[in-house]
Amino acid sequence: MSTRIAFLKGHGTQNDFVIVPDPENALDLPAAAVAALCDRRAGIGGDGLLHVVRSAAHPEAREMAAEAEWFMDYRNSDGSVAEMCGNGVRVFARYLQRAGHVEAGDLAIATRGGVKRAHLDKDGDVTVGMGRARLPEGEVTVSVDGRTWPARNVDMGNPHAVAFVDDLAHAGELLAPPPVAPAGTYPDGVNVEFVVDRGPRHVAMRVHERGSGETRSCGTGACAVAVAAARRDGADPEVTGEASTYTVDVPGGRLMITEYPGGEIEMTGPAVIVAEGEIDEEWLRAAGL
Repeated sequence: MSTRIAFLKGHGTQNDFVIVPDPENALDLPAAAVAALCDRRAGIGGDGLLHVVRSAAHPEAREMAAEAEWFMDYRNSDGSVAEMCGNGVRVFARYLQRAGHVEAGDLAIATRGGVKRAHLDKDGDVTVGMGRARLPEGEVTVSVDGRTWPARNVDMGNPHAVAFVDDLAHAGELLAPPPVAPAGTYPDGVNVEFVVDRGPRHVAMRVHERGSGETRSCGTGACAVAVAAARRDGADPEVTGEASTYTVDVPGGRLMITEYPGGEIEMTGPAVIVAEGEIDEEWLRAAGL
């Protein structure tokens, strides 16, 4: 990086992101650069980075360009590439609106997890169609500080292991990835959610996101939790023919997750742009970028 770079900062239920607009995909963003930008003490700080690129300009998204003009090239805070980020999609949509690329209403966003449909509500919330959940076979367990729980394996375009516990404190510090067994179940890592009940169809969660550590919220994780809770409670919309809605509290706020009889899952929650500016050239050089 030898040029000045514009950025914004945004969050969805306090899952926060550095936003880098780059419509023509002109910037080189190696993992080290992303990690430096997401560093909370020496950089801008964020749980991840939203690289905003026109789908036609990115080799991983060109095939989706006819369906979605914009591609969310999402990176975890350690610089690793991720398939999807539910909160990130909402913030991405809010950025596109702020930048004048879209208006309130419906839009399509390309991601590595496929094209996602979003709706920008006039009241500030954003609803995202998150696709269908897959429930891979096989027993999985999660362990923390000598305790072990069975976990539900849920794939939302990225992998999740959902464990129901008696107290969210049982999740421990979540600084390192909680051990998951059998070993090798998730060769590329996994997001781990710990869940407690708050009331009928109302749960609360904490999450360790692979590549980021514990975050204040995880959109795909909230969807995985809602699906796991519904199956635990005997609610399967494809069987009952009725939509299933769960309120999912995260440390950074609240998300509403609805699963429809056809299998489609929608997530609704806030998306906020906090600030915008320009990355200092001297910082870029000092960071070796």
